[in-house]
Amino acid sequence: MEQVFSYIISLGASVMMPIIFTVIGLCIGMKFGKALLSGLYVGVGFVGLGVVTALLTTNFGDPLTAISKIYHLQLNVFDMGWPAAASVAYNTAVGALIIPICLGVNFLMLITKTTRTVNIDLWNYWHYAFIGAVAYFVMDKSLAWGYFAAIICYIITLVFADLTADRFQGYYKDLDGISIPQPFCQSMVPFTWCINWLLNKIPGFNKLDIDAEGLKKKFGILGEPLVLGVLVGVLIGAVAHQNVKDILFLGITMGAVMELIPRITKLFIDGLMPISEKTKKIIARKFHGKSVNIGMSPALVIGHPTTLVVTLLLIPTYL
Repeated sequence: MEQVFSYIISLGASVMMPIIFTVIGLCIGMKFGKALLSGLYVGVGFVGLGVVTALLTTNFGDPLTAISKIYHLQLNVFDMGWPAAASVAYNTAVGALIIPICLGVNFLMLITKTTRTVNIDLWNYWHYAFIGAVAYFVMDKSLAWGYFAAIICYIITLVFADLTADRFQGYYKDLDGISIPQPFCQSMVPFTWCINWLLNKIPGFNKLDIDAEGLKKKFGILGEPLVLGVLVGVLIGAVAHQNVKDILFLGITMGAVMELIPRITKLFIDGLMPISEKTKKIIARKFHGKSVNIGMSPALVIGHPTTLVVTLLLIPTYL
């Protein structure tokens, strides 16, 4: 079983996601051609995202290393990223059955009206497997505790996905009927609510309009994500004491990333929205018109201007 999951993980999201969503499309009654096209759009989106991410990491690795040396920053821990975590999660006793178990829990919550989210983001079920695996090893390899932790995490995530769905859909106008049921997204919700409540208590602060659209209105071309990308790239190059040529190249590279990611994100939307719409119709028919949200990957919003601007600003902030 471990070899099977290792092989599946080794295929990567760009191969597995088209397969998964093509199968999902067929299961919900889509024609083969449309299901395949939806899956391929998602796969191409992951390839494009990988290319842009590689462009970013390849060109910014040396400047960030230089910054850590110049300013004596202690950056001794290497982040392996989600592929390593997913591989570990699915190759455990808990990970072997996490997908069917969580789907069963989701179905029970739907019929008991304790959730409005149908989580079809199967690839990201590794999060629950990872939580379960941690509990499994901490509790002396207790499979019961492992699955208990994974299921509790799944339930809490669905509940928070429901609580945030309306605001999420209100902000991202083209994602009606979509929620984001991933632990790494929803785990920050209580913290975000508290910070937002505190900021709203500051006189005048709640009247500030500083999202991407607000920046465009206030600063014109300087508020454009493309221009902000160039400026942040130039700033990082300058702080790293690079020469003028390399500084300008970093600026253009970061600007390219900021411009390309929204275009790539459209591929995810083109692939996932037909499946989302079809799923909503089936659920509404089976549950007598009940309104549901379709749980999707947060990759859908990675290209939004506000997401990109915040990401850019966090790079120097974290350093």
